[in-house]
Parts: sequence; structure tokens; C-alpha cells
Amino acid sequence: MKRALQGHYVPISTTGITAQAFVPAPLPPHPDIKWSPELREKFDRALLALGRLDSVSLLLPDTSLFLYMYIRKEAVLSSMIEGTQSSLTDLLLFELDQDPGVPLDDVREVSNYVAAQEHGLRRLQEGFPLSLRLLREIHAVLLAQGRGSQQTPGAFRRSQNWIGGTTPNNAAFVPPPAEKMLACMNDFELFLHDHPWPTPVLLKAALAHVQFETIHPFLDGNGRLGRLLIPLLLCQGQVLQQPMLYLSLYFKTHRQYYYDLLNTVRTEGDWERWLDFFAEAVIVTATQAVETAEQLVGLAQKDEKAIKHLGRSAASTLLIHRALMEHPLTTSQWLVQKTGLSPATVNKSLRSLEQIGIVRETTGHKRNRVFSYHEYISILNRGTEILPE
Repeated sequence: MKRALQGHYVPISTTGITAQAFVPAPLPPHPDIKWSPELREKFDRALLALGRLDSVSLLLPDTSLFLYMYIRKEAVLSSMIEGTQSSLTDLLLFELDQDPGVPLDDVREVSNYVAAQEHGLRRLQEGFPLSLRLLREIHAVLLAQGRGSQQTPGAFRRSQNWIGGTTPNNAAFVPPPAEKMLACMNDFELFLHDHPWPTPVLLKAALAHVQFETIHPFLDGNGRLGRLLIPLLLCQGQVLQQPMLYLSLYFKTHRQYYYDLLNTVRTEGDWERWLDFFAEAVIVTATQAVETAEQLVGLAQKDEKAIKHLGRSAASTLLIHRALMEHPLTTSQWLVQKTGLSPATVNKSLRSLEQIGIVRETTGHKRNRVFSYHEYISILNRGTEILPE
């Protein structure tokens, strides 16, 4: 459905260059979303897929172990969209104080994303509302160190930014000027808090993502924070009990179409095409997450059975196995600290796990060795390969 321009343009002048910046109209869209039977059916399917995903937590022996790694997978994917080359393995090595093999700024950016995500979720669990204040807090963590740390972390921008191109004049998109941006964000916060009227949670997440990307309120980190906004809203609205839906891989896979849809919303008001895409992203991603969780549970159960045949060392080796599910790339020192077992017991268990093919030593060294729960990482790695631009 085509509507009028979803906002208005204002002239700006930056270093002597004149351009047009876009100021979006407040949410919700006007006129209202036109719910065709096909679009409504797709949103119903998306909600059903989210329900199945939410119920997966009941199947997992320890949801926190799954989330620990799944959040890191999302951090890698979301940062890849911004151009980093850090893999899941690089992040795990970095967290062990090992050489990740990629530029440190890349892996720090991914590590910051993990910390920002965990901060936002913790604040929601404490009862703090999703608000401009919380968005600034999350942004401060996101850009705390490394690349972007000079771009005023935790503060809304006070200067003009743009997307693509070398100047606002040849940019792909120019967000609202700084003097109008704060009013846009105040309207955005009202929408998040169900003013002028309540919006169903999944629809709110879909609309809010576009609006946030359009306003682009920070000098850096807008894309990552805009993607983080989706699971935060779903958790706050209790559609999900745990943050288990991340759309970065789907957005990355369909990157050009995703950007085209954002622009079509702004220029033609075609929210319905965006909502169809968003619902499809939820369906595909939630289904993949369920399959991943089931595969990890199946692998853990298979390996536990093999470990139980080790005899007297089985009990301590099962403790090592559980720790490996939290951090499937690790060192014996980390395992000693995590499990409280003696170094001799940990090393004996690791040798047993190597012999039955559950772990591999990756360095070939006699000291500072790194062990990989390779099948576990392989399942999580699906989709995190460096995708073509």
C-alpha cells in the first residue's frame, strides 16, 4: 500500500554543502496499516513461531548455557553487517585472552555488543522501562572501547550524520538534523510506551526498528542498536521469556532488499511490504533457532552417554563437559577455575574427551593449549561464516 511521504524534508548545510535531510512523522503510521488476509496470516505464523521458540527453553537442560553462546553468535552476525571480520571462534579466543587472529578492534566491537546486550536485558529484568535513557546506557556500553569509542558513547548526536556517500549531498540517506532529532526521539519514546494508543508487541518491534534506523540518533552504532531493539522489545512485552530471536543473519542475507524496504517505507509509506518481510524474517529465524537448540541438546545427550562409559572418571568429566557447553573453546586453566577441579583431574578429563572424539586440541603446543568442543561450535557456526557482500 502506498501512502504519502512518511515525514518531510528540511534543507541542511554542512561545510558549505546543501542537502535535504529527512524528518520522519511520528509512529504509528497514518493511515493505519492495511491488514490483508495474507499479511495477517503471516503475522499469526510469526507469533506461532515465537511461541515455539519460547517453549524451547523448557526443553533445554540449562537455558543459560544456550543463551551464553547464542548471544555471542548474534554479536558476531550483527557486527559483520557493520564490516567486521571477527568470527565466533575469534570472540571466544579473545575472551580467553588468546590471540584471535583478526584485528583487535573487530573483536572488541563484537565483545562490546555482547556486553551491551547483557546490560539492556539486565536493566529490563530489574524493571527499568525501555526508554531513551536505557538506549543511551546500552549505547555507552556498545561503544565503550575500540572502534567508535571516540563517537560520544551514550550521547545523542549534536551534528549531522548520513548513510552512504562521502557527503550529505551524495549520501544514500540523510537522517534528521540534530536540532530536530531529539523531538523525533521523544515521539519515539512515547510510541514505545504505548502513546497515543497500545500497539501489539511484534508490530511495535517491526515499526520501531524502522523508525530508529531512520532517526539514526547516534554518531555510530545505530545499526547494531537498532537490531538489538527487537529482542529487547519482545522480552519486555513478554512475547519471549528469554532473548532468543535475532534477525541479523536474515537481514545480512537479504541486505539490499532490507535497505530498499527501509527507503520505500520512508518515501512511499509502504509499511505493509516491510511488515511482510519482517514477519518472514521472524518465522525463518525462530525456526532456525529451535532447530539449533534441538541439535545442541541432541549432541549434549549423545556425548553424555559416551562420557558415562568412562568409569570412575565419568563424574569429573561430565563437569568438564558441562563447562564446555558454556565456553566450547577453552583452556585447562579456565576449566580449573570454572569447575573447582584440580589441574591434574582437568587434564585427565580432557585427555579422555580427546580419546573419545568430543574435544580437539587446536594449537599443537605443549603449553597454553586451547581445546575445542568442535561439534558444538560447528552447530553454532552455521550462518556465521563470512557472507558475500
